[in-house]
This record gives sequence, structure tokens and C-alpha cells, in this order.
Amino acid sequence: MSRPRRYTILVVHSACHTLRIRSLSSVVRLFILDGRPRRHTFSVGVPLAAPYRAPRMSPPLSSKDIPSRCLVIDLEATCSDDGSVPRDEMEIIEIGAVIADAPAWTPLADFQMFVRPVRNPDLTDFCRELTGIEQSEVDAALSFSDAMAALLDWLSDWPDAVFCSWGDFDRKQFRRDCEFHTVDYPLGEQHINLKEEYAARFKLKRGRGLSWVLTQHDLAFDGRPHRALDDTLNITRLLPLLFQPQTP
Repeated sequence: MSRPRRYTILVVHSACHTLRIRSLSSVVRLFILDGRPRRHTFSVGVPLAAPYRAPRMSPPLSSKDIPSRCLVIDLEATCSDDGSVPRDEMEIIEIGAVIADAPAWTPLADFQMFVRPVRNPDLTDFCRELTGIEQSEVDAALSFSDAMAALLDWLSDWPDAVFCSWGDFDRKQFRRDCEFHTVDYPLGEQHINLKEEYAARFKLKRGRGLSWVLTQHDLAFDGRPHRALDDTLNITRLLPLLFQPQTP
């Protein structure tokens, strides 16, 4: 008989639970740190984990649903590679935005602003290296509330622009920060996930990163990745591909 495989599956109340699969009869022993094993038997054929299924992509936008004006936004946020900044405590530290009109989708105006974080005010080394944003830049930045007021003032000239972003992170992060700072969410309910739109139009099984997509169309990234305005300007370069009329 082959050596049984060991799987550590979860920690509950400081007790390390380990599964040891003895044979195909699926007799499993659950060992706890106090040294007292408990025996549990599972029926043969019951999977320990459900197989991954990729989410089903929505169809691409129809011609009538393509907006005539887009507000493309990208955000940078506090982050870490060691868990010191939990995902639900990430805060916006930079906003980049571009207004572009159909059919050429040439940028008409752009906006960039740093935002001062309060939950984790000191940027991690990982965050600074990823984004190139310096501690001094966020220390001197406006609060989230004041930054949102500045963004809204800038947007007042384009009230009909539809919020777009590469993926859903930016929309969710905006909503999270607005809730935390008790600021009304300013961007309306309409949002276009451009990553999903690209996957639908080019029949990909899942959305892909911005840099990968640019290379598929012989476009080099212009500027520095993970800087909000540079990311936004590069996303805008893809709008003619994303919103071209669909052939029957």
C-alpha cells in the first residue's frame, strides 16, 4: 500500500486539523493538537473539494449599449505581500481618470490625485516598489473626502460619462472607501467592466491583465504599470477595440 497522503485543511480555535487518507475506503482520521484522534468515515466518491469552474462570461455590449462617452478610472491602493494590510482594509492612495468620446475614443481630459490613507498610513515597502508612490506623496495628499470633492468638481463638465474600469476592483474599492469615510458614492449605478468586455469580444474563457492584452495588439505599455493615470491612459488606448461595432 502506498504511503497515505496528508492534507492540512484548516485552523479552528487554535486547533490544527489534519486529514490522513488511509485507503480508497475513505476512512479519515482527524488529529487535533491534544493528541486524541477522532475517526470519521466518509462514503467513497464524495469529493473533498468541488472542481473549479470558470465564471460564465456575459456577451459583449450591443451597439445600442455602447456609451458615447466614457469615464475610465484606475485606482492604486495600500497593499502588502505579507498580510499586514488586509484586503478589506486597503485604501485608495491614487486616482487616475480619463474622459474619452466615441467614435475615436481620443482622451479629452485627464485627472490624477494622491489620497492620504488613514487605516495604514505608512506604505509598505511592497506597495512603494509596486507603484512607485513615495510616502511623502501620500503624506502631503488630500483626505479621501476632499479628493472625492475634487474629482466630482472635475467631472461636473461631463455628467453623462459612463464609469469604466479594467476589472471590478476599482468600483468595489470606491464603494468600500466611500462607506468607510461616510461619503456618498458619486459614480452612479452604471459601470462597464472592460476586462470582461474584452474577454467576451475576443472569446476568451476569462479576463486577462492589461499588459497581456496590450501585447496581443502589438502595443507597448506607455508609462509605468500600477500608476493610476498611466494605467488609465493605456486602458483608453483599447477602447476602439472594445467598442467597435459588432459584425452580424
